[in-house]
Parts: sequence; C-alpha cells; structure tokens
Amino acid sequence: MDKRYVYMDYNATTPLREEVKAAMVEDMDVYANASSIHEAGRRAWGRVELARGKVASLIGSKDPKSIVFTSGGSESNNTVFNTMYDLGRKEDGTLGERCKIITTSIEHPCVMNAARRLADEGFPVVFLKVDGTGRIDLDELRRELDPSRSAGGPTLLVSVMTANNEIGTIQDIASIAAMAKAAGALVHSDAVQAAGKIPIDVEAWSLDYLTLSCHKIYGPKGIGALYVRKGARAEPLIRGGHQEMGIRAGTYNNQGILGFGLAAELAQRDLASLAARLRSLRERLRDKIVARIPDVRVNGHPTEVLPNTLNVSFPGAEGEAILLSLDLEGIEVSTGSACASGSLDPSHVLMATGVGPELAHGSIRFSLGRLTTAEDVDYVADKLEPIIARLRRMSTVSSKVE
Repeated sequence: MDKRYVYMDYNATTPLREEVKAAMVEDMDVYANASSIHEAGRRAWGRVELARGKVASLIGSKDPKSIVFTSGGSESNNTVFNTMYDLGRKEDGTLGERCKIITTSIEHPCVMNAARRLADEGFPVVFLKVDGTGRIDLDELRRELDPSRSAGGPTLLVSVMTANNEIGTIQDIASIAAMAKAAGALVHSDAVQAAGKIPIDVEAWSLDYLTLSCHKIYGPKGIGALYVRKGARAEPLIRGGHQEMGIRAGTYNNQGILGFGLAAELAQRDLASLAARLRSLRERLRDKIVARIPDVRVNGHPTEVLPNTLNVSFPGAEGEAILLSLDLEGIEVSTGSACASGSLDPSHVLMATGVGPELAHGSIRFSLGRLTTAEDVDYVADKLEPIIARLRRMSTVSSKVE
C-alpha cells in the first residue's frame, strides 16, 4: 500500500476552511480599527457585530451581546475563574459565605489550574470523580451542592466541560446545570471540543458562562469567545479600553473575529451531516482495531461520546512509540491532549477513569474531521496492526488489558 498522509488530530486543531481563509484575506482590506467612529471604522465594526451574531447562534444564544471575543479557550476559562475570585470575596478580602467551587477531575488543564489557584487562595474547591466512562456521578454532585451534607458552604460555581478533549465523553450538562441552579450556583461549561460536533443550547441549559475556541471549528487560531448570560458578572482578565462591553480590553482582531463568525455559521449549517458521517467513520475505525488487534481497551463512554473521537489503549505498547511509528507512515495522531504534549506524566483524564499508569501511557487518541475518508480509516487500521505487534514483541510489559 502506497504511503499516504492522514491527519487524525482534529481535537488538537483543525485546518482552516477555504471559505474562511478567502473571507479573511478579503477582510484584510477593511483594516480600520473597529473602535473608530469614522466610516471605515464603522464598516469594520459592522463586520465584528455580524460575526458576533453568528457565534451566538451556534450555541443557541438569542443575544449577540452575550458573546465576548477573547484570544481563545484558555483566556475565556480563566476569565470565568478570575470573576469567581472577586465574587467569592467580601469587601475586606475575606471569603464570603458562598465561595465553593465544584469542577471535575478531567477538565482541561486551564480549568484545573485556574481552580487550583483559587484553592491556593483559600477557596473550597471540589474536583468531582468520574466513572470508568468519564461521566460524573450526579448523586455526588447533588451531595456537594447541599451545604448540610458536604463541607465548604454554599456553592458559587459549578464548572463542567461539555465534552472531554481526550476521550470524547459527553456530560449531561442540562441536568448538571438544573441541579446547580436549584442550589443557587452559577454554571460554566467549557465547550471548546463540543462546539460544531454536537448541538449546544446555552439558553435551554440555563448556563451563565460557556467557552469556545475558533481553531477547533476550522477557523483561525488566536480567537475565542466567552458566552456571558445577560446579568451575569464577568470580571476583566485584561484591563484597558472599553472593548467587549468592558469585559475584554484590546484592539479588535478583525480578521480573526470575521473568520470565527463564518466558521461558526458553516459549523452550524453542517453539524448534523458532519456528525453522522464522522460517527460512521469512528465506528469503522473502532471495529477494525478491536477485530484485528487483540487486548485493546476503548476508553470513554460507549454512546455519549463525540462523533469524531476514539481513544484506545494498547497494553504492551508505549504511546509515544506508537505515535512516532504512525508518523513514519504519514499518520498524525495524539497520545492525549495537545496541551500536555512533552509531558512524561500519564493522562490525568485516563487515570481519573481508573486506567492505570502503564495502560494510560499506551493510549492513542484518534480524532477525525471534515477531510477524513473511509480510505484514511482503512489505511490507519492496516498500518496500526503490524506496528502494535512489533512494539509488543519488543516490550517487557504485559500485553493484557487489566
């Protein structure tokens, strides 16, 4: 079989859609500062507002002004936790009665580290456990929300990602938000990996905050958004001018925002058809791997999972060796989150689901996308089988799933 190039790392980033690229190039001629009040500035501002409405529509918000443009998902998530730092304190700097933070043990590092920073400042922070499929226990959440049954007092914020970036497991955000709201807590969800892959409805879910990143939906890097429900407080992480309703200062990234708007519009248009096609391809790859390679473990939820994400553990074969071997065959995958590349630590997500360190080190994330074909899937399966067999022969680690 001739060598071919196969990109299966769409959860790390996506290629820029040709339509988005063309629109961004054209927009370079509209170079005025969108904050300027002259004609050219107003023209640039109009394009920013048009994009704002398209991003709002992608997540079910009827209020375009609920969208605050940022540099990406990490900034958006940190803005939420920075806001909690202020909301959870009294004027004298001591913690208020309602200051407890509830999140999960499988969040993206930018949420985990922002939550740990609050813990370092004295905030009571709970990292909910997940089951073997990566879903939280709603009964545990209910207990933590009840001050009479748990420590830390009334809850200020519940932050649960919509879908996990490594294993693809989807959480029941509607139920989580309903429970949190009943307890008087604010609700945030990191939907960076979910947007464009599954339907999102911030209003039906009653969310206060939601995080997005454009480069995950075939748009440019360096631009993201934070949904802020009308009436919810948002404390600026970046201070300066009046931009973004005073929540995020800085000169508008005109081209990035326009690209985000078009990428969001196209993602909303194609969501159902793309999800169905990717789910079929994911199942094709999963079935071929399970049928042809013995002793493998498919990680994540069997049904409540992103249609494009397949995480598989290969006992007896080290993940980095698998990745590099596939790379030599023109296949690009990931051993986990792109943000954790270079780390020697096993995936905190897989460890949280009960996967041991050795098995976690032997895991590969295949994430499919718009350009993935059935031929790509077959090529990956054909190349993967002998690679795993070779690596297992070289390994001293047991090749049995424990």
